[in-house]
Amino acid sequence: MRDNILTIILAAGKGTRMKSLVPKVLHKLGGYPILGHVLSTVEKIKSNHNLLLLSPDMPDIEHYARQHPLSLDIVYQDEQKGTGHAVLCAKSYLQDFKGIVLVLFGDTPLIRPETLKTMLEKFSSFSPRISAMVVGMIPSNPKNYGRLILDEAENVIDIIETKGASAKVLDIPLCNSGVMLLDGCHALSMLQAIRENTESGEYYLTDIVRIARCQGHRVGFYRAEDPNELEGINSRSELAWAEAQLQHRWRTAAMEEGVTLIDPQSIYFSYDTQLSGDVTVYPHVFFGAGVTVESGVEIMPFTHLEGVSVKARAKIGPYARLRPGTIVGEESRIGNFVEMKNTVFGRGAKAGHLSYIGDAEVGEATNIGAGTITCNYDGYHKWPTKIGHHVLVGANSSLVAPLTIGSYAIIGAGSTVTKDVAEEALTVGRSRQMDITDGGKAFHERKKNRNTHTKKDSA
Repeated sequence: MRDNILTIILAAGKGTRMKSLVPKVLHKLGGYPILGHVLSTVEKIKSNHNLLLLSPDMPDIEHYARQHPLSLDIVYQDEQKGTGHAVLCAKSYLQDFKGIVLVLFGDTPLIRPETLKTMLEKFSSFSPRISAMVVGMIPSNPKNYGRLILDEAENVIDIIETKGASAKVLDIPLCNSGVMLLDGCHALSMLQAIRENTESGEYYLTDIVRIARCQGHRVGFYRAEDPNELEGINSRSELAWAEAQLQHRWRTAAMEEGVTLIDPQSIYFSYDTQLSGDVTVYPHVFFGAGVTVESGVEIMPFTHLEGVSVKARAKIGPYARLRPGTIVGEESRIGNFVEMKNTVFGRGAKAGHLSYIGDAEVGEATNIGAGTITCNYDGYHKWPTKIGHHVLVGANSSLVAPLTIGSYAIIGAGSTVTKDVAEEALTVGRSRQMDITDGGKAFHERKKNRNTHTKKDSA
């Protein structure tokens, strides 16, 4: 039988090194807040109870957290007195709790649910049961991480912070990640035994190791296989580093699922990008949030997609922009410098060049000529354009919404269409062409016979 799990996520830090008016944990990775990644990971381990620890002056974070699907309670740390004090703010939840207490940080978005599940299984595997388990790592750059001291049985006997540490200690590669698991039977008594650090005035969670040993308990150890998962984000450069880590993870996963990425490093995914097998993505493609792409689709270079569903075997780009609400039908073709917004584009339809299609429905096998635009905004409201099946819209046409064009109709090139068009009709909405016999010849003769140029002569 699985232990009950109480997850405590610490997110009360000010994040001053970000130098931003936006709270640190609300900065985005792959279009999703740092904290959102952590909450989504916790959601997948099916923790029984979840607490988010905040400072009372963090309404934006609280608002975001309450909108997240993860069920959680907010706990406040009125004063910033260190990690030990922060966890102790959950005292009312720790009383009489007998399961596993999992302590995480809101600024470590790379940790995977599989890693957390392995940690929990490792904790439960100790016999006799341990009172705490420290998660360690060997990072490429130890930075200011505390060093873990283990005995021969790999019990943790101390955590030594870098400040004031000897050279011998600093040579130890094994570092404290900050993630810790506690036995609920002993968690509260150990936390209450933490004393204030005389230099900093803070209460450190790492003192749990010393306290547990003094109380006659063992402290177990788990080494994370990938130290990158446990790296926290405290600056813009670390944010960029974490973005690169996630992008590499997502690109690798896509290719393992049968997606061809011609130049993976130049392709940007969002947290929820969904690509089916046999999709081919060319260099410099940007996937914003909410994009799904079905099998056999080709996405050509410098294409931007957001909030879009692309059906099987369609071809997009190059230099196309597909905006939220757009559904691209099977085997359709959207070419260079075409922008679509909130449009259902039918099976086999084509818009090859230089067009804007917004708030529209376009039927199967319809062809949108180069330079066509749907004039959907009158300065106050957005209006729809409905185009039937097998319609031919000539180049450089302006379709003034609200407008309906029936199936099999033809719109002459250069037309401005303001009235509905019936099925199978031919509509031409442009000025009549006027020809002047020998007019060109007369113009050139006038120009050659004059030494000066005036605006009147050019007319």
